[in-house]
Amino acid sequence: MAANLQKLKLLYIAKMLVEETDAVAGLTMAQILERLEAHGITAERKSVYRDIESLREFGLDIQTFQRAPLEYALVTRSIELDDLMLIVDAVQSSRHLTQRKSDALVRSIKRLAPKRERDLLDRHLSVSGRIKIQGDSLLYNVDRILEAIAGKRKVSFRYFSYNAAKEKVMRRSGERYVETPVEIIVNQGVYYLVTYNPETDNFEGFRVGRMDYVEVSEERAAKVPRQSDFSVERLDNAVVGAAGGAFVDAMLIADGHAMNAVVDRFGRDVASTDLGDGTARIEARIEEGPAFYGWLVRCNGTVRIEGPESLAESYKQYLRAILEQC
Repeated sequence: MAANLQKLKLLYIAKMLVEETDAVAGLTMAQILERLEAHGITAERKSVYRDIESLREFGLDIQTFQRAPLEYALVTRSIELDDLMLIVDAVQSSRHLTQRKSDALVRSIKRLAPKRERDLLDRHLSVSGRIKIQGDSLLYNVDRILEAIAGKRKVSFRYFSYNAAKEKVMRRSGERYVETPVEIIVNQGVYYLVTYNPETDNFEGFRVGRMDYVEVSEERAAKVPRQSDFSVERLDNAVVGAAGGAFVDAMLIADGHAMNAVVDRFGRDVASTDLGDGTARIEARIEEGPAFYGWLVRCNGTVRIEGPESLAESYKQYLRAILEQC
C-alpha cells in the first residue's frame, strides 16, 4: 500500500503542476502538501523535493520561482495557450461539427491548459454564414472512408439527393455504391470523396455528407494505375458540380484595391506587374469554367481579362447565359 501511495503521490504532484501552474503562477510547498493531504497522502517536504526532481529528470520543465515562499511551476508545455486558442477557433467555426460535438471538443481542449487560463478559451466565436450540420454522420462517414483507404478496401454506401420538399431521394433506387476510395478533398468547407472507376479508367466524386450507411467492404480496392496523374486541383470543380474546362495562361488587369482578392485566390507568389496607374497586370494559370468566372463576378469589375481573347469571349458567353435566365 505504501508503494502505491508513493506512485500516486508522484502522479498527483504532476497533475497539480500541469493544471494549476504556468509561467506566471506556481504552487508553494505548503499548497502541494495540502493538496496531497486532501487525497489522503501524508508526505514530507524532502520526499516532495525528490518527486519534483524526478519529474524534471523525466523532462517536465519545472522551475522554482524565487518568492517568499518559494513556488514551483510547470512553465513550458507541449502546446501553448495561443495554439489552444487557434484550435478552439477552428473547432467552433467548423461547419462539419454538430454543436454538441463542438462543445465536447472545446471542453477537452480546455483541459490541456492550466486552470488559470481556461476561461480565456471561452472564445464565443461568431462565424458569419456558418451552418452547423445536424448530426455526426459526416464524421462517421469520414472515419469509415479513411479506414477503407488505410486497409486498401472498397467502400460501400448509399447516395442521395434532396428533392423540392427537402426530402432524401436515394440514387439508383437505393442500390449501394461499391467504390475504390482514393482521397478525401475539401472544397469551400465541404468534404468530397474521390473514387476511381477501373471500368471507365476515370475518377469520380461524391459529397460525403450525402452518403448514407457507409461501410468498409470486404472487397479489395482496385489498383489505380493513373495515381501519379491524379490532380486534386483539376478534379475539384468536377466533384463540386461546376464543370471545368482547359487550363489557360491568363493575363488579368486588377485594380489596386482588388489585390487582396487576387492574392487570396492565386497566392502571394502570383506573377504581377505594377502598371503605375493604380492597376497591376496579373499572370496566372486558371481553369476555364464557372468557378473562375464566378470569382470574376464577385470582384465586381475590379479584375478584368486582358487575354487571351478566347478566355474573354468564354466569360462573356457565361454572363449572357445567366442574363437569359433572368
